[in-house]
Amino acid sequence: MPPKKRNSGTTQSKEMKPTAENASPEKKESPELSLKKHGDKDAEFVTLCKSLHVTDPVCDRAWTLWKTIQESVDEAADSQKKLWGACLFVTVTDMDATCFTLTQVLKAVCMNVKQFIDLVRKLDVNLDTISTKVNSALSRLDKKYDVMLALYQRFEKTCKKIFNLTSDGKERETVRTCWTMFLLAKGRALQMEDDLVISFQLLLCTLELIIKRCSPDLLQPLYKSAISKIQSPPTRTSRRNQSKTKSRVVEPEVDVQLLETLCKENECSAEEVKNVYQTSFMAFLESMDLSRSPDFPQVNDVDQQYEEHYLKSRDIDGRMFFNGDETVLAPKVEISQVERTPKKNLSDEDGLLVPPQTPIRAAMTSIQLLRGDLTSSGDQPSANLVTYFKHCTVDPTQDVQKRLETLGQVFSQRFGQAVGPRCVVYGRQRFTLGVRLYYRVMEEMLKSEEKRLSVQNFSKLLNDSTFHTSLLACALEVVMATYGESSFKNGGYSHGGADSAETDVCFPWILNVFNLTAFDFYKVIESFIKADPTLSKEIVKHLETCENLIMERLAWRTGSPLFELLKQEHESGGAEQVETPANFSQPLQHNHTAADLYLSPMRPGLRVLPPESSSQTSSQPASQPTSQPPRPLKSNSLSLFYKKLYRLAYTRLKMLCSYLLSSHPEFEPIIWTLFQHTLQHEYELMRDRHLDQLMMSAMYAICKVKSVDLRFKTIVTAYKNMANTSQETFKHVLITEGHYDSIIVFYNQVFMQKLKTNILQYASTRPPTLSPIPQIPCSPYKFPNSPLRVPGSNNVYISPLKSARMSPGIMTPRSKMLVSIGESFGPSNRFQKINQMVNSSDRSLKRTLDHGSTPKPLKRLRFDVDGQDEADGSKSGGDSTLIQKLAEMSSTRSRMQEQKMKEDAESRMEEL
Repeated sequence: MPPKKRNSGTTQSKEMKPTAENASPEKKESPELSLKKHGDKDAEFVTLCKSLHVTDPVCDRAWTLWKTIQESVDEAADSQKKLWGACLFVTVTDMDATCFTLTQVLKAVCMNVKQFIDLVRKLDVNLDTISTKVNSALSRLDKKYDVMLALYQRFEKTCKKIFNLTSDGKERETVRTCWTMFLLAKGRALQMEDDLVISFQLLLCTLELIIKRCSPDLLQPLYKSAISKIQSPPTRTSRRNQSKTKSRVVEPEVDVQLLETLCKENECSAEEVKNVYQTSFMAFLESMDLSRSPDFPQVNDVDQQYEEHYLKSRDIDGRMFFNGDETVLAPKVEISQVERTPKKNLSDEDGLLVPPQTPIRAAMTSIQLLRGDLTSSGDQPSANLVTYFKHCTVDPTQDVQKRLETLGQVFSQRFGQAVGPRCVVYGRQRFTLGVRLYYRVMEEMLKSEEKRLSVQNFSKLLNDSTFHTSLLACALEVVMATYGESSFKNGGYSHGGADSAETDVCFPWILNVFNLTAFDFYKVIESFIKADPTLSKEIVKHLETCENLIMERLAWRTGSPLFELLKQEHESGGAEQVETPANFSQPLQHNHTAADLYLSPMRPGLRVLPPESSSQTSSQPASQPTSQPPRPLKSNSLSLFYKKLYRLAYTRLKMLCSYLLSSHPEFEPIIWTLFQHTLQHEYELMRDRHLDQLMMSAMYAICKVKSVDLRFKTIVTAYKNMANTSQETFKHVLITEGHYDSIIVFYNQVFMQKLKTNILQYASTRPPTLSPIPQIPCSPYKFPNSPLRVPGSNNVYISPLKSARMSPGIMTPRSKMLVSIGESFGPSNRFQKINQMVNSSDRSLKRTLDHGSTPKPLKRLRFDVDGQDEADGSKSGGDSTLIQKLAEMSSTRSRMQEQKMKEDAESRMEEL
């Protein structure tokens, strides 16, 4: 299909003719859409189809879809033409037709990306309109748009600092060429185009090339001076001589000083950007034949080649961002969310304003912290870790090194295959950081075990290959999550065809790469979090989501060791002891570490305890009556798994009940009893299925026997509003081996058949005893970086120093005065203001005590020392004043309290 002509006029129609043919193979195979063949359809619909170059089969199927949903959608809110466009998008996605691009249909129906995606999802009124394939495509487009929007917003701001405005608008044409060239480089270098970090690094590489090849008159002083020391471009003679020597590869000259300036201004690692330049960007320049010429890239050539790429991808035309086109404009709510961090409410003399926390700034900050934290950690085991290795009965050093070498090659290759053809080197970078984190966390775990058990010989644990692989996988998951490469879309599902699976490194990708079972990986997560107090809240939440995903679905895949453990537990007569129901109401507290879980017995009664873990024999449930004969030891890993599983299951059930059964609160404990019974006694129903499928089935079953009209359509509609859910959960449920269908079919053919007797008991006069309700914590993980109150003070809080490389702009709090003890903090009057605030708070407390009333809560003044600004490396003279004042506050308050107690005692004596 021929592309629509654009106002830029940079692409000639003759040049684009071959591209259009390649982009629309179906147009060659079938004749142009005929109005006579579609006389049964609305004429305007056919006209829309004709304008988008759709084929007859697409037109027919889209019209059938429209007739199906016509009566269910609200046409008042959305015009017919927009809905037709949505139906056409769904149809071409399902049919893999190459008729039009997303931008073309957006222009045809006058909508922007976000509006259109929301509209398409609204078509799923009967829950069978949108296939998982379409839903996956929508999720991919949504994320790709968010990434492109963030990149363009940063690009626009950066260019304003680089280029001067000219009367002839020459700088605008230069910026346009730069943006288009970047889009082309990203499209060719990355298969995973929603990778924000590598995309941004490619953007800096493109800016470097454009800056050094454009006219110096266009540049502002900072960047003009940054390229002033580079060598002069080769003369025509030298270039002619170079071309004669075909065996010699002429590499593009990287202006290190300019690149470092760009990286510094954008808080990006210069080392990583240089690697991107020397691999992906250099290959791109070679493909464009730009590495051998110092000239400015040809505008028409760049634009034409991007046009070809855009038409093949069939989605968003990135040039529309530069044009300010309505199809890519962000909704107002999106703009407000991008700059969501409040600015300090301080005058200019009080310091710099905190910059807004944009997606790119957040990503660069997270990477900066991770790299900073791991700077002191080497690529080899520390001296302490080597000592632990040597204390083992069997030294694991060689096995550890061989395993890392093997897994490093596998990881790098698979990462390169997923992200881009020349991205293996980025995989090696991620792996290097992961190894450093792996060693550091392992050492902290062993220190904790040594303190707990008073031993140093951890031979059995350190020679356990599964433990090491799981620990390394967890470290790499942290690294990739920090780089934004591992996230959760579609509730952890990835059903977009083979191409999607190959270009997706989201969890559980790392498990597949290392051939690691989810159940084994789960064992290390909690100990990992506890062993590394530098992990950010976002990363802790990410790992917690990984754990939840494992409990919901991944651990229940065929081949999981979980089923073998459950089988052994039931064969030994311990079915009732998987997790004692009486323990549900107790807080989720345990002393199990990763060592306990990996050395947990695989078969009850046959456990051989290593000398270094002799205290692990206390795994017997505390609630077991002493009168009973001792039973074989059960699996710690299974016990803890079920404790967490029950709490997760009840949390999700409680949320769903709040949506649907607020008028029947008495149903919640009944549904939970059936749900819990299923997980404990009919666990085979979870094989290759999802926890929520049993939850929804249990809810429907109880409502059915209680004669409450609650249909599955209502249940799944509410379910879609819950966090981390996917339509795949209720549309793609295993019925029999290899056969999948909807949740309704699963309930009728599987769930009801298996549990019919049990379900009917709830309608009798003697229903089953209700299961206890689990106690639900906000989160099983504490955040070690949370501020702690200074003893003896109500209004002074401190938090641990996380990194000496953090600037005040990325520290908290952002709305109050901020001090990092031990750093230079500007003029001394800032400390005077802090002293005044402290004194004011002290006097306020004293006044309330003098009046004999209960002190009112004072507003917190939190001194957050998460990092330092090493601008000058000096220490401020006001530090001692602040520390002294903190000590004085504590002493003063203690004296005041003692005096008050003495006065109260004397008063009581006088009354007697």
